[in-house]
Amino acid sequence: MVMDGLGDRAVEELGWKTPLQAARRPNLNWYAENGANGLVDMIGPGIRPGSDTSHLAILGYDPRKVYTGRGPFEAAGTGVVGKKGDVAFRCNFATVDKNMLVADRRAGRIKEPDTTELVTAFDHLMIDDITITVKPATEHRAVLLLQGPGLSPHITDVDPHDEANVHEAKPMSPEAAKTAKVVNEFVRLSYQKLDAHPVNQRRKREGKPVANILLPRGGGVFPDIQPFPEKYGMSGSCIAGVSLIKGICRVCGLDIIEVEGATGGKDTDMKAKARAAIEELKRKDFVLMNVKAADITSHDGDAKAKVEVIERIDAMVGELRAGLGEEVVVAFVADHCTPIEMKDHSGDPVPLMIYCKGIVKDPVKQYDEGSAGQGSLSRIRGMDILPILIDKAGRAEKYGA
Repeated sequence: MVMDGLGDRAVEELGWKTPLQAARRPNLNWYAENGANGLVDMIGPGIRPGSDTSHLAILGYDPRKVYTGRGPFEAAGTGVVGKKGDVAFRCNFATVDKNMLVADRRAGRIKEPDTTELVTAFDHLMIDDITITVKPATEHRAVLLLQGPGLSPHITDVDPHDEANVHEAKPMSPEAAKTAKVVNEFVRLSYQKLDAHPVNQRRKREGKPVANILLPRGGGVFPDIQPFPEKYGMSGSCIAGVSLIKGICRVCGLDIIEVEGATGGKDTDMKAKARAAIEELKRKDFVLMNVKAADITSHDGDAKAKVEVIERIDAMVGELRAGLGEEVVVAFVADHCTPIEMKDHSGDPVPLMIYCKGIVKDPVKQYDEGSAGQGSLSRIRGMDILPILIDKAGRAEKYGA
């Protein structure tokens, strides 16, 4: 179970506790008291991981070798799976004025059905000899897939990542000049098509921010990754609401399990995801489940909301505790730290707890950032998690005679 963005730093508003320390968490604490605990540097100490690179590490892949950019995973999460040479970008629906000044990078956190209707403006679009595909992703996000000859992902982001003027994509290598030209033309067309779109005219009347441009970033080519079942000899599934996580798991060869109410937002039905995981483990060897909500509250800088989300997560953990058999090896971990004060990811280590029948308990009594560091698992890398779980499940092959 990956609790997205769960890790944090001490928050003054919470009496210099982390949100995890401030929350009521009897079920997570039960697992911590009855399991083995430690800290994880997903990539390495002090390195700020993305959700994409951290999930690759959790699945046992070396991000430094297989990561080609976030775009392809976002695309795969929406069901858009490209082939070798195709380039994909993640995009934000955003609000800009006529001078291309970004007023809201998330267009008021617009979501379906508005985003689904907006992307129809790009049906059957081509720019020169490049086929353009746009699909809505989670909430205000979308994906852009470019297919055609002579493409390269090595261009700068159009998204300014702040309330500033939209950037022009520039090639970072000579072979990326064509891609930069196509992306800049796409951004121009997105404003032209979306600014007067009926959905945005309605949003104006309702006093909502318009989603009148798409801002691509994080381009990458589709990676060549050894499928999870082949790599580990295990069947596997993914339960997630966020398209990025679905995409990572789909590219890695895990089955994607759609759960009603799993939105990828703060309103997600956590207990439904827990019940789905319990059922899935009856027919699969491995399940990765992601819960995004804590990360959203951190990016919003809302400490109290994060505490509330953690308490909902703990209730979800209670569902797992009641429904999982003793033969199941369980791990609870955050994919990265997202401090309230930063509203972004940091390089702090995150807490890990592993529980299974016969595990040697350590002295840790609570699941939080400070307590985990006193556990028997010490401080490990994200890539170390899966081998440990495989060994605890009695599935590891002997190294040597």
